[in-house]
Amino acid sequence: MKKPRENGKANLQVGALPLRRTAAGSWEILLVTTRSTKRWTVPKGWPIKNLKAHDAAAREAHEEAGAVGRVKKKAVGRFLYWKRMEAEFRLCKVRLYPLHVTEQLPRWPEEAQRLRHWFSLKDAADLVEEPGLRKVLATLKP
Repeated sequence: MKKPRENGKANLQVGALPLRRTAAGSWEILLVTTRSTKRWTVPKGWPIKNLKAHDAAAREAHEEAGAVGRVKKKAVGRFLYWKRMEAEFRLCKVRLYPLHVTEQLPRWPEEAQRLRHWFSLKDAADLVEEPGLRKVLATLKP
């Protein structure tokens, strides 16, 4: 595998911040594990042709976490990370769109490949490894 190298241009990805309010009034976020390394992260992926960025982020939340809801049209944060590809690493910039979850499906497309779990925003910030995502979660005001 090639070493990561920055060419000055990051590949754009879209990500969802699947959120819900608890009975006590605090906020939780639904995290998923990555397929290869099983690290906790948010649902994210490449832009989808003919879909607006926020709608593509909502689709990622459905496919990766079985989360359905109302997605905001405006990104509330972004972060950079190195995506592990088959033969190299790619620098990616992820734009994050809040998704207020109204339904969590019992079955979803990637359920055999990922775990999903609700966490407080503080716990989620402690669990994710990407520093930029950690900062977004630590300062998020849903």
